[in-house]
Amino acid sequence: MQVITCALFTLVTLPISTVSEADSCPAVCECSEWKSHTISCFDIDILPRFPASTETLWLFETRLSSVPADAFANMVNISRIYISVDMTLQRLEKHSFYSLRKITHIEIRNAKSLTYIDPEAFKNLTNLKYLGIFNTGLTYFPDLRNIHSNDMNFILEIVDHPHITEIPANSFHGITSDVLTVMLYGNGFREIQHHAFNGTKLDQVDLHRNRDLTKMDERAFAGTISGPMLLDVSLTGINSLPTTGMGSLRELKARNAWALKKLPAIKTFKHLTIANLTYPSHCCGFKNLKKKRGFLEYIICNLTAFYDQHHKRSVGPLRMPSLQGESVAETIPDEEPNDGHRERESQQDWWRGDFHGSLHYHAYFGGQPDEDVGFGETLKNPQEDTSQDFDSRYDYVVCEEGEEVECAPVPDEFNPCEDIMGFGFLRVSVWFVSLLAVLGNVMVLLVLLTSHYKLSVSRFLMCHLAFADLCMGIYLLLIASVDLHTQAEYFNHAIDWQTGPGCGLAGFFSVFASELSVYTLTVITLERWYAITFAMRLDRKLHLHHAAAVMLGGWVFCLLLALLPLVGVSSYQKVSICLPMDTQSTVAQVYILSVLVLNILAFLVICACYFKIYCAVHNPHYRSGSKDTNIAKRMAVLIFTDFLCMAPISFYAMSAVLNRPLITVSNSKILLVLFYPLNSCANPFLYAIFTKAFRGDIFILLSKVGLCQQRAQLFRGQTVSSKGSSGTSQVRRDKDKFRKGGSGGQEEVPIHLKKCSGHTYHQAVCQQTSPEESQSPNT
Repeated sequence: MQVITCALFTLVTLPISTVSEADSCPAVCECSEWKSHTISCFDIDILPRFPASTETLWLFETRLSSVPADAFANMVNISRIYISVDMTLQRLEKHSFYSLRKITHIEIRNAKSLTYIDPEAFKNLTNLKYLGIFNTGLTYFPDLRNIHSNDMNFILEIVDHPHITEIPANSFHGITSDVLTVMLYGNGFREIQHHAFNGTKLDQVDLHRNRDLTKMDERAFAGTISGPMLLDVSLTGINSLPTTGMGSLRELKARNAWALKKLPAIKTFKHLTIANLTYPSHCCGFKNLKKKRGFLEYIICNLTAFYDQHHKRSVGPLRMPSLQGESVAETIPDEEPNDGHRERESQQDWWRGDFHGSLHYHAYFGGQPDEDVGFGETLKNPQEDTSQDFDSRYDYVVCEEGEEVECAPVPDEFNPCEDIMGFGFLRVSVWFVSLLAVLGNVMVLLVLLTSHYKLSVSRFLMCHLAFADLCMGIYLLLIASVDLHTQAEYFNHAIDWQTGPGCGLAGFFSVFASELSVYTLTVITLERWYAITFAMRLDRKLHLHHAAAVMLGGWVFCLLLALLPLVGVSSYQKVSICLPMDTQSTVAQVYILSVLVLNILAFLVICACYFKIYCAVHNPHYRSGSKDTNIAKRMAVLIFTDFLCMAPISFYAMSAVLNRPLITVSNSKILLVLFYPLNSCANPFLYAIFTKAFRGDIFILLSKVGLCQQRAQLFRGQTVSSKGSSGTSQVRRDKDKFRKGGSGGQEEVPIHLKKCSGHTYHQAVCQQTSPEESQSPNT
């Protein structure tokens, strides 16, 4: 009887002791928060048996080699599992997390030896809401297609895996049957393959801080059921966005994505409302873009217009508790803390009882209940709902009006939203001016270089002037061509153009041409003044080697000025017309001021020389004023063209350098087309084409192909006659005047000027110096 009693007592007490052991805290773990059914385990190398009622499990600084199959199978109430700082964990075996029906959150962090995750490690987790894998040793994108979650907004976070280089096709298929948010930042991705997001309903795709990511396949979003709504490619190396999948995009983030210089066609972004980009010019494309209603939508809106407004409802996906928080969602960290810092943060968070150190999901774990979120009271009166239950990003109002796109950064005054030639008349004018400059100066160079006459100082200098003005014409032609190519969509080509070699080359041509032209004009004017002043001093005559040395110095100086913006002194990239308008640094300001001052000084020298020349040729004993009047008119034309070219540019540029700009970049383009190249267009005509000597060279050149033989012979005869008799006749006349007692000094000027009235290209000043020649306006 006693034996039977003991046996019965044993049978009765056995379940009680078993239950007690099952609900007891493992010896190697801490259960100080058992009221919330939380267990924390440190420094263990094998998983103990956990109580079945455990809801939250923390495994910190463990020494596990793997998580075996059915490791948590007995924990029927487990909802959250966190594994962190395990330097020995290498594998997640098949069914490591299998059919845990109440599990909602799984996080694995700082397991740098973890290199293998079985495709069925996460399987049939129907209530899983969040899976985070941080800073492990994975070398491939994990296969998570067997999760099969039914949660309405599943969040996948795979972060800081430098050895994962690509996202293959179908990587997210099967994770969830509802909305999916993927946060894949700070990895070593180089490529996202086609159909990578196939079969998903995408909400947010966060790819920021994948600095090696350069290629996103055109069909990366092909096969998606919907979305993405938000795409973040900030701090990546992506150079193009896929057009497929952009139609549903509501928000685009691409800050510090310097390689993304061109966006898809603006019409691709049918529902975009927020764009946070890198380059201001891209915002120009969205300036006038509004969401348009389609034809079917228009019909529906009109057919339902008579319904009561209280029956209308804005329907969109529920806003889940904020995963990132408002401040974090709008902030893109340039630098992330190193691994050691992250580990210290994790330890601090652990001892605070707050394991959710990642700002990207801190709000999500902030005491949110695990109960299923339903519509409940939220949708009783959606018209009056002002809570945050709905995200405005997903507010699909069927009969909405057009909505402007909120875009940043806003274009500045240096890069306004316009084509290179902002005005229509400039687009036409620049072609006329550039072709005139190119053709006129090519003609001058062709005639001068093929002339049968010996190269004189005058011809030599004219060749340099024509070449400088030809470079200016090439600059304008280049600007006009790019403007024509990018017409109406310059915003999409602005970065490639302004940061590419084309703009640098155009800017180099512009500065080099303008400065060489000014320099050569100054030298030509000084040479004319010198030749007239010292006409009878053969010992002071200028020779070709003198002119060559002077021009060599000018070339070196002008090349240096044009090269400085290419090496960081100011910049040609600041504006679309590729002029050095960058004045942010002191060195750049000094550079631009120096160039402007030199141009002004050159203009003053030219004016002074022409004044001296006029005084030299002025003959008070000659009664008729026609000679002086013609000379004055010719000098006035030369000075006036120089003034029109230099004065407006110098004045407005000086005000801009002094931070008092008096003209916008848009209006400065008028100066660029109408005033800046004025000398380049006028010089070949004023200094060559309109002169008698040049016309003679043209006729002689044409005679070589059988044209204008008589006119050419006439000019040949005049040239020979002038060469043979000019010196003798002048000397004879001079001697006769001295015999008659005339003043040699008073009559010396015509003799001097006859020296430059032969076959020269300076007749703009030198011609009309004798009464006999004053009747012909062009001789």
